[in-house]
Amino acid sequence: MQTGKIAYINLNKKAVVMEDTPRDWQLKYLGARGVNAYLLYSLVDASFDPLGPENPLIFGTGLLTASPGFGSGRLDVTALSPECGNLGSSNIGGQFGAELKFAGFDHLVIRGKSDVPVYILIRNDDIQIRDARHLWGKDTWETQVAIKEENRDERMKVAAIGPAGENLVRYANIMTGRKDAAGRFGMGAVMGSKNVKAIAVRGTKDVEIAHPKELLAYYKAEIDRLMARKWTQAFSRYGTLNLVVSMNEWGTASTRNEQGPPMGERGRALYPQNIDRYALGMSSCFGCVVHCRHRYVVKEGPYAGTRSEGPDFGTLAAFGYNPDIPDFEFVLYCNDVCNRLGLDVSDSGTMIGLAIELYQGGIIGKQDVGRALEWGDKDTVLSMLDAIVHRDGLGDILADGPYALNRLPAEAKQHLALVRNAITGEMGARAYPGFALARAVSTLAGHIHRNHPALSLMRIPGEVFDSIYGTHIDPDPTSPVGKAVVIRWHELLNAVCDSLGFCRFQSAMNSPRAPKFEEYSQLISLAAGLDMSVPKLMEIGERIDTTERLLLGKLGVGSRQDDALPERWFTEPVPHGAQEGAALDREVFEQLLDEYYALRGWDENGIPTPETVERLGITEAEIGDRWL
Repeated sequence: MQTGKIAYINLNKKAVVMEDTPRDWQLKYLGARGVNAYLLYSLVDASFDPLGPENPLIFGTGLLTASPGFGSGRLDVTALSPECGNLGSSNIGGQFGAELKFAGFDHLVIRGKSDVPVYILIRNDDIQIRDARHLWGKDTWETQVAIKEENRDERMKVAAIGPAGENLVRYANIMTGRKDAAGRFGMGAVMGSKNVKAIAVRGTKDVEIAHPKELLAYYKAEIDRLMARKWTQAFSRYGTLNLVVSMNEWGTASTRNEQGPPMGERGRALYPQNIDRYALGMSSCFGCVVHCRHRYVVKEGPYAGTRSEGPDFGTLAAFGYNPDIPDFEFVLYCNDVCNRLGLDVSDSGTMIGLAIELYQGGIIGKQDVGRALEWGDKDTVLSMLDAIVHRDGLGDILADGPYALNRLPAEAKQHLALVRNAITGEMGARAYPGFALARAVSTLAGHIHRNHPALSLMRIPGEVFDSIYGTHIDPDPTSPVGKAVVIRWHELLNAVCDSLGFCRFQSAMNSPRAPKFEEYSQLISLAAGLDMSVPKLMEIGERIDTTERLLLGKLGVGSRQDDALPERWFTEPVPHGAQEGAALDREVFEQLLDEYYALRGWDENGIPTPETVERLGITEAEIGDRWL
């Protein structure tokens, strides 16, 4: 496998330093998320302002990005998060990651702040910092089109921010294509704080393969096996929209800011089949045979002319279930609005839900908002979206995400579910100890994709569970037995998957028969010519996740007291639905933490022991004077 370069970009001086990616970094961390975490851990400390010029914005391709693999177009974007104040990491699909690899780059490390808006133009080894004042104010799609026209290159790939990033909305996204988002945690706000409107890349280099014939034969056999599975076929038809059905029927889709009641039969209006009347066909990210994304157009009604890609499950949760609006066309419209503005759909929906609950509870009033806020009201949602992106009135407060609590009445705190100051997402976990543990210990605070134990909801026979995880696991998702082992296993798998540049949805996150460490080991051998056994890969996954944990410790949020869940999950039982009356048992949760820490080689306070750090060989990277 070709060893590419790292570009260190100094915006203050408009200077670029390019170096070969150290081979030992790849051997220890693979790439993408792994190397990004290593770089961030080595470059930051607790004094840094996430919106300050010193915060490094890091783009990283995977070790096997752009090679034959399981959705091998992925890219990680990493920085200190302006939304939660600690680790920010966003995994993004589409075509941009592969194009960066074709230009010969494994990573971009951007620091400083330009005195005027700029965009970064990359053509193979040539990196230019260009004036972007004429692009400031454009939405993400207009920006991409304008840069391609300006450079007379339709094949150029562009990652851009919209008005949300420019206005430093703390959960602004970086967008590429119509829908691909470096979402959650505010990477778009970091880019906006640096006055970088976009990064455009065009690469024409080859990606070297160690054993091309053998790789293609193995890949073909694995893809045939993958596409024969029912879950893959379902994803090819409806993508992550499939998750909506089980979430609605299990009563785990958050409605009315986790206060319910669940939509039940009304929720069927948001089921995946509803996309069929608007769909123009399916598309895919680079290197993917699943094709899980819809291209759609709304031709009639109040949202006529809406044209985009998606939506994903998170959009249905944010603008359908949470505000209690069972209108599929409305969700499609909100999807396009957020993508163009560069707003994260999940966190926008959560903050709007918070505002409605506060209004309904009398904690804020018309004097704070200027209008009534109602559940089930489309104008409420759209007016708040506009206010957030332009930081107008209450929207200016909501644009600060969890930091909005510093500007709202004290009672608001109990109405926003946070873990390590990050919004926990669109699925409740009060009835499921494993899911609760996953939210608490995830290095990416509260994020379900770091260690999501979705297999627990699939009614898989116990013997299959035991064979996957290597020990006895109670398959009942309401049981805590074995769940610490499950969470650790998924953490290691996802860390490896992310660092190879593969799609998590084509991993055992979703099916017991999907690719795992064994398949990844074989692909690394054939593509990169590296001997990575299953135990070796699991060790790399552990090193990546532990490095992120050490980074959290460096930032003051990496111990047991920080692995805390929203208090209402313990004290307020699920009010409605299939799990009505369920709440987390605090003693059970604390026992799970003990089990998990022991498995990870951490002390009783959740801090990696010196022996564990030494065993994994974790040290800070020698970055040198590249920023001087």
